[in-house]
Order: sequence, then structure tokens, then C-alpha cells
Amino acid sequence: MAWFRKDKKPLTAQDRRDLPPDVFDKCPGCGEILYRERLARNLNVCPHCGHHLRIDAEAYLSILLDPDTFQEMDAELRAADPLGFRDLKPYPERIAAAEAKGKREAVISGMGRLDGMEVSLAVMDFGFIGGSMGSVVGEKIARAARRALERRVPLIVVSASGGARMQEGIYSLMQMAKTSAVLARLHEAGIPFVSVLTHPTTGGVTASFAMLGDVNLAEPGALIGFAGPRVIEETIKQELPEGFQRAEFLLKHGMVDRVVDRRELKATIALVLRHQFVGWTEPADH
Repeated sequence: MAWFRKDKKPLTAQDRRDLPPDVFDKCPGCGEILYRERLARNLNVCPHCGHHLRIDAEAYLSILLDPDTFQEMDAELRAADPLGFRDLKPYPERIAAAEAKGKREAVISGMGRLDGMEVSLAVMDFGFIGGSMGSVVGEKIARAARRALERRVPLIVVSASGGARMQEGIYSLMQMAKTSAVLARLHEAGIPFVSVLTHPTTGGVTASFAMLGDVNLAEPGALIGFAGPRVIEETIKQELPEGFQRAEFLLKHGMVDRVVDRRELKATIALVLRHQFVGWTEPADH
């Protein structure tokens, strides 16, 4: 009898009911409502459309490195306020607010093992002031590269950034030259550097170390560029093509080497390190 039967409707993006934020997430790509626990098991990749939701630096460390092998370094470095920057909120207050969320800086660096291989790595975190590159970020990435050089192990950098940190002015811009210089030494020594570009990777980070990898990998749909599309359109007075500055567009035009699903990222980097670098051999254990 029809009045005893209630048809079940699937939960969709059009459902106006309030959803518990600790149980469900809405996919920015297709609008599907996703069970958060299932989404986490899928490495925060939408099972319906493949959209890669943003994750933090700790999540990338767990994805890329073998269990219990990560040793963090340079964690004590903290940003100063060399310019006495004052905007709507003083710079020290912005730092304190970001640290109150459990973040220490916009990058985590250290040593670990990826598929059994020792690597030096640095992973940026967009959750700390938009992943902006200040003097501490530049210094930690430079130190990670120097460790790779000293130990003769591969360097991996995962980028997620809005660009240079304006509160540090010229000090922030100097990090572009500093990181690029140490990466040049790495290249001369024949030591592999794999750059992973995630959503978003923009500004001075794109203009320096993020695009200097021996192999540049990008996650699907990642926004990668220097200036924003609106600024570029206003500058060149032309309409930009569809998908401009997305990972797939950059792959088509030779700016990145491969677009890699997050679920295949570790296996892809391991394959690259073992087979794509002629003349480089994995060193003995230290």
C-alpha cells in the first residue's frame, strides 16, 4: 500500500538540509555530498568525478612516505617581523592566529623513506597564511635541498601556495633566488629533484623552485601560474583559453611532465626515481 511506503531519495547537492560538517563534505567539482570517512579512505579524491580536494602537509607526508620513517627537521624556525608590517592586522598577530590552528609554518621539511628510498622533502601547507613563501619557507626548502646534496639523496618538494608573503616584502622575494641557487647546485651534482604541484601553486613559488624540478608532476585540475587570469587578461587585452593555468593545460603545452592522480603519486615518484635518472644510483644507508 502506497501510504506505508516512503521512497528513498539519494542525498544530492540540491538537498537544502544542513549537514553535519564532521560527517559530510560537498565536492567542489560535481556537487555530490560525500561521506567524509569514505572520502578520507580515497585520499580526499571524489569517487564520482575525481576532483582532488585540498589536503594539508601532514596528509601528503602520510601518502608519500613509508610508515614511521619521517624525521622532521628545522621545526624550530619561526617567522620574524623585519619590516614591522602593519595592515588591517599586524603581521605578528597573523602568525599567532595561524599557529593557533595547529600550524607552525607554511612548510614542513625533513627526511624520510619513499618506497624504501631515503629522500629529503619539503611539503607546503596552504592552511598557513595561504601557503605564502616568507623567509622561513625559503630557508627550510633551501636546507632540505642542502641535505639532499650532502647525503646524495633525492629531493621532493610538494608545493601549495598563493605566492610570496607580502608582509615580508623584499625578504620574501629574495627566497626565489636563494632556493633557485641551491637547486642549481643539486642539478650540477646530478641529484634528482622531483617537484609536485598541487592546487593552487602560484606567484613567486611557481616563478622559482616549483617549476625547476628535473621532473615536474601536477595533481589533476591544479591551478598553476604566476599572475591570476584576470590580471593577465587585463594586461594582454585578450580572452584566455578555457582551462588556462590548469594542470592539464600546462601538460599540453610542455610546462609539466605529467598529471598524476594523488592515489598514484607515491608509486609514480618511486618509478621516476628508480628509472628516469641516468647516472644516479641510490646511496648506501647512512
